[in-house]
Amino acid sequence: MKRKIVCITGASRGIGHSLVKEYLKQGHLVVAVSRNAGEIEVNSDYENSLIRVSANITTDKGIQTVKNRIEELGRLNVLIHNAGQLIYKPFADISLPALQDVYMVNVFAPFTLTQALLGLMEECHTITISSVGGVENSLKFPGLSAYSSSKAALNCLTQMWAEEFKDTKHTFNCLALGSVETEMFGEAFPGVPASCTPDEMASFIYNFDNSAPSVQNGKIISVSRSNP
Repeated sequence: MKRKIVCITGASRGIGHSLVKEYLKQGHLVVAVSRNAGEIEVNSDYENSLIRVSANITTDKGIQTVKNRIEELGRLNVLIHNAGQLIYKPFADISLPALQDVYMVNVFAPFTLTQALLGLMEECHTITISSVGGVENSLKFPGLSAYSSSKAALNCLTQMWAEEFKDTKHTFNCLALGSVETEMFGEAFPGVPASCTPDEMASFIYNFDNSAPSVQNGKIISVSRSNP
């Protein structure tokens, strides 16, 4: 098995942290990106395969920091846009700055980071971690207008990447997740039990990464057992 170089954003907690552990366990080199990358803890056996990058990817400086680190490695095989931000408020109470913050993390950061890393991609599989709330005709919930609409934009962006780069060896797919036991889910649905753990979802995403590129490109795939 070829050792992949994998970049994961939002890597310090939740699904992102579980993805870091999963890829390390499977023998890959992981570039773990977070504003708090120093907090990422893994088994000491994997330290030599983990590169922590502290960066705010909503800024030009942060994007350049990530790019510079991956340039030192020479290539990128997997890019997982996992960082996300949630605002749980009634539509009428969401300010423009708050809306912009959500879109900066959930849409603009994946857009600009992918642009920056294009020249380093080597048969790269880009996976965007979205939400079933952003899928057309899915069940919607009050208080999530900013979050769900940003994920709908991310879904479309993934499809556009697949179209623009269909003549390359790169693939772009979107996983629209349902309930996972994370802080974000708990904030949006307090007291509601989630259908799986971050580790379980990370295992699914890892297997999807290995199997999807040969048969799927530009797909938005709902991954959920419940609503929510």
